[in-house]
Amino acid sequence: MGTVPAIPKYDRIRRDIVARITSGQLPPGAMAPSENEIIRQYGVSCTTARRALAEMAAAGWVERVKGRGTIVRRRQVERSVDRILGFTRNMIEAGRTPRTEVLSVRRLRGGLGARPLRGPVWAIRRLRLADDEPMMIETRHVSAELCPGIDACDLTGSLYDLYAGRYGLELVRVDQELSTLLLDREAAATFGVAGPLPAFRISGVTCCDGGRVLETEESIYRGDLYRFTVRATRDGAGERTSPWM
Repeated sequence: MGTVPAIPKYDRIRRDIVARITSGQLPPGAMAPSENEIIRQYGVSCTTARRALAEMAAAGWVERVKGRGTIVRRRQVERSVDRILGFTRNMIEAGRTPRTEVLSVRRLRGGLGARPLRGPVWAIRRLRLADDEPMMIETRHVSAELCPGIDACDLTGSLYDLYAGRYGLELVRVDQELSTLLLDREAAATFGVAGPLPAFRISGVTCCDGGRVLETEESIYRGDLYRFTVRATRDGAGERTSPWM
């Protein structure tokens, strides 16, 4: 039988410290073990200690802050742009606890809603939080014809679930555009941060069965708490499937 390769010392150290981070023993903002502390605790060389810290930094677990040392980073949430994925499911998959604050709900008459919607719309503005930390400001214009009385519903949960469960609407396509921006004063105040802060903006249109436009969206994501990913395949390399929410 072949022998199992030994795990390098730097990797064992990395795994040990990452386990302390994921267990909450080392929360975000806490000081990570320094190079000298790793040398003393694990009895390794400075080269091994540096490699362990470098591996953790490259993976986004820690960062070096001038004048402070190495601290534990807040983990960014991955948002895949090739999935129709609501905030609630996204946070649950990331191991976070989602919560929503409804900022405003207004009914706008025809012509005042966001194109390409026609007729009256519901303008719904919400703050989405994870573990009580503000993550996203979401503004949706929802067809009042397709979703009558939605203002009387519980809007603190998933709108996608509401569309399906209450109105029987099946989402078939989402067209989205991703861009970047700096938060303005109003958005920064809503997030409870000091600007300017880089952010992502997603603008999109959601269509339901029959190609009917159900809603338009403009959502602002905190740039320090999110990273966006996309998966692509070569033409002819097989069809890609998009998991639904």
